Amino acid sequence: MLSTTPRTTLTRSKERSRTSRSDLHAVLDAGLICHLGVVLDGYPMVVPTAYGRIGDTLYLHGSTGATSLRAAGEVCVTVTHLDGIVLARSAMHHSVNYRSAMVYGTLRTVEDAEERVAALRAITEQLAPGQWDAVRRPDKKELAATAVLALSLAEASVKVRQGPPKDDEEDYALPVWAGVLPLTVGWGAPDPDPALAPGIPVPAHIAGRGRNA
Repeated sequence: MLSTTPRTTLTRSKERSRTSRSDLHAVLDAGLICHLGVVLDGYPMVVPTAYGRIGDTLYLHGSTGATSLRAAGEVCVTVTHLDGIVLARSAMHHSVNYRSAMVYGTLRTVEDAEERVAALRAITEQLAPGQWDAVRRPDKKELAATAVLALSLAEASVKVRQGPPKDDEEDYALPVWAGVLPLTVGWGAPDPDPALAPGIPVPAHIAGRGRNA
């Protein structure tokens, strides 16, 4: 089950809460970009970045010179999927269908060499499954210039809204169209690098995603 701390317990729209850890994993595993919220010099800063998950740990990476990755103290990471626009009969009852996860915790700098490589693999595979085994691995210089951070998923919440609009009872008689405008996201055809050497085909793990566009 997910944590029930004051920060992860919903106070509004409680029916949208999901309490299973598998729901958290599903939202995170379906995403490509998270938003990392930190406080730097007393001011909030939210950074979009790639991520990967191994078990109940979320991994982030970036340049060792990135100020956002050197932030001390508590952070907040969110992942959101927009599934549709909910159009109601009343302007005030418009909404969105979505799946979202919010994780609180303290970033841990990953020093162990094996964990660092595993984290970078997880981040790469989150963006393009199968890519890690198809490319050159990071060398010592690249690893030295890269900060890898871990965030425990111990304190997290999941919120989901699905379904049609919910209008006031008297508004159902209004002659106004209401319903859901679904949003779907797909991959386009792979666009090769102009510097690609002749005769190199699109690998199967990439071509397969392009066909799903």
